Amino acid sequence: MSITEEIQELVDEFSYFDDWADRYQHLIDQGRHLPAIREDWQDEAHQLKGCQSVVYFGSEEQDGKLYFSASSDAAIVQGLIALLLRVYSGRTADEILATEPDFLAEIGLDSHLSPTRKTGLASMVSAIKQAASHVK
Repeated sequence: MSITEEIQELVDEFSYFDDWADRYQHLIDQGRHLPAIREDWQDEAHQLKGCQSVVYFGSEEQDGKLYFSASSDAAIVQGLIALLLRVYSGRTADEILATEPDFLAEIGLDSHLSPTRKTGLASMVSAIKQAASHVK
């Protein structure tokens, strides 16, 4: 599935829910299905700064594509991570750098997150973009 198709699928999934409680539950469910981060990435060097909750993040390149793994101790943050990884993991650096996280506004998450969660989300997007720019 292309990055554009993945984004549209996410937007469609969230537009199905009229109630924000249901959208949050869907977000949390996304996080529950996220594969565990590698044990060797659960250390200080892989901990994202700027997040209120603990977030570990790692990336690796394989065959010209970047793959990300991350985890959080907070359910909503874990869900946000799951959304970002669905869109950005397994993509080329060019695709990642060319795709802004505008889908978060389309879903409505940007206006329904606390300021600290927005800061953490920005840190996660920054880490993804930074990893892509190092490959270029």
